[in-house]
Amino acid sequence: MGATRVAVIGASGRMGATVCAAVEGADDLELAGRFDVGDELGDLAGADVVVEFSVPDASPANVAHCVSRGVHVVVGTTGWSDERLATLREQVARTQGVGVLIAPNFALGAVLMMAFAAKAAGYYESVEVIELHHPDKVDAPSGTAARTASLIGEARASAGLGPVPDATTHDPEGARGARVNGIPVHSVRLRGLVAHQEVLLGAPGEMLTIRHDSFDRVSFMPGVLAAVRAVDEHPGVTVGLEHYLGLG
Repeated sequence: MGATRVAVIGASGRMGATVCAAVEGADDLELAGRFDVGDELGDLAGADVVVEFSVPDASPANVAHCVSRGVHVVVGTTGWSDERLATLREQVARTQGVGVLIAPNFALGAVLMMAFAAKAAGYYESVEVIELHHPDKVDAPSGTAARTASLIGEARASAGLGPVPDATTHDPEGARGARVNGIPVHSVRLRGLVAHQEVLLGAPGEMLTIRHDSFDRVSFMPGVLAAVRAVDEHPGVTVGLEHYLGLG
């Protein structure tokens, strides 16, 4: 079989450019096309798989176009709410065998961090998530933090745990952060950072910290390429790279 043809939407962005370089460096993949804001997607340069790293407002339409062309999609753009996912599932259900992966994070360490946090969540009374990114990031909390909090909340519910303890009654400035699936999430935006997250789990007399740091965007590329190579084996909509790695 020939090389898998890959097109990248958002090719001039930081992540998109890194994906293009990674695809070009892979012997079994061929970079078929680069697309950016304002480009006509058309036939997607004849791609077998599209990697989509754009912005939350544009991503649903980009992915819908790919699905309508029968092209598999690996999506790294955040902002996929339950409503957007439901619409996408309806679109994909009308196709034959198209696979779409929505991945909040492609770093293998980050995927493992989320799995470890979900595993530990049922054993600790308290848990909070702190995510740290560069100040050019447009959304907060990050997709990784939202996914982590969702997994933690599900694990706590399965373990029969109630709300995390918090006696705060007065917080006019929102110092206690956001609540995602009942889990406090704090977002830091600081020049010099790339993508970092820690999960703090507390019980009487102890704390467990699970942290992952991406210092360079190349850390996401093994996961992106693994997704590109496997997406055709997973028809339908999949949320989370862990399902491709046997962790979900």
